[in-house]
Amino acid sequence: MDKKLIVIAIGGNSLIEDTKHVTVAAQYEAARKTAAHIVRLAAEGHKIVIAHGNGPQVGFILRRAEFSRRILHTVPLDSCVADTQGAIGYNLQMALHNEFAKLGTSRPVATVVTQVEVAKDDPSFTHPSKPIGTFMTQEDAEYHRDNDGWNIVEDAGRGYRRVVASPFPKRIVELDTVRTLLDNGTIVIAAGGGGIPVTISEEGVFSGAEAVIDKDLAAALMAKELGADLFVISTAVEQVCLNFGTPEQKSLSDITVDDAKKYIEEGHFAPGSMLPKMQAVVDFIENSGHVGLVTNPENLYDAVNHGKGTRISPKR
Repeated sequence: MDKKLIVIAIGGNSLIEDTKHVTVAAQYEAARKTAAHIVRLAAEGHKIVIAHGNGPQVGFILRRAEFSRRILHTVPLDSCVADTQGAIGYNLQMALHNEFAKLGTSRPVATVVTQVEVAKDDPSFTHPSKPIGTFMTQEDAEYHRDNDGWNIVEDAGRGYRRVVASPFPKRIVELDTVRTLLDNGTIVIAAGGGGIPVTISEEGVFSGAEAVIDKDLAAALMAKELGADLFVISTAVEQVCLNFGTPEQKSLSDITVDDAKKYIEEGHFAPGSMLPKMQAVVDFIENSGHVGLVTNPENLYDAVNHGKGTRISPKR
């Protein structure tokens, strides 16, 4: 079998199997289960880059800050992303090492704290719309609006939530570092949480941005810039579906990029759920001419090797 460079994007929610048990130990166990399938691919000689989500984990950091706001400073969003890149990367590193040990082998694994450049004039900074964190009372919402400059929206009578910009990723700043590690046989964990959003001045000065970047779009950008042979999105379902959750639900096993674009236009995929994943896969395929896969963690290996999941190809 040809050895491939595979970029795998795993969701932050996939690290939480039970919302009633969200301890670090429970998240490690979820990471370990996913790592077991990735190790099987690595053992075949493939080069692997792993990107991961961090939505729930950033929410936990913000929640802790909420409880301690009277005695501790708030944490900027770019620092929240950096914190979760380190913590989740550590869990994945340990899980991968331990799963390799079960096979009686090893591969070096490294997490790269990754900055991703975004444009200062990205429209999302003017119209922030990405909800983050937990629901708040009106009193708490007004406190943060007045003291921290948060943008607040009311959510269907359930309370108030902070909304932030979600700018489009332009460049993976540490791409050369990722490439060097790959060339030396390292499994790389990078662009966690979509990457730490940074803007860059004309003088080359970096500044962190109060924003979050879509993890799948950042992973697709990284896959394109690395020249990946295969881009895999690991999510909650084995296959992408049309008419999801209805009696007319239909699973998709093998489609073309044109099929995917048509289904997107027809509104089959929910915003904030399957839609950005399909948009990311389409972007990767149209810019690389290579294949994308969408499946759940337990079918990662079989999606690459045995036709499981949903395969999106450049043409039929």
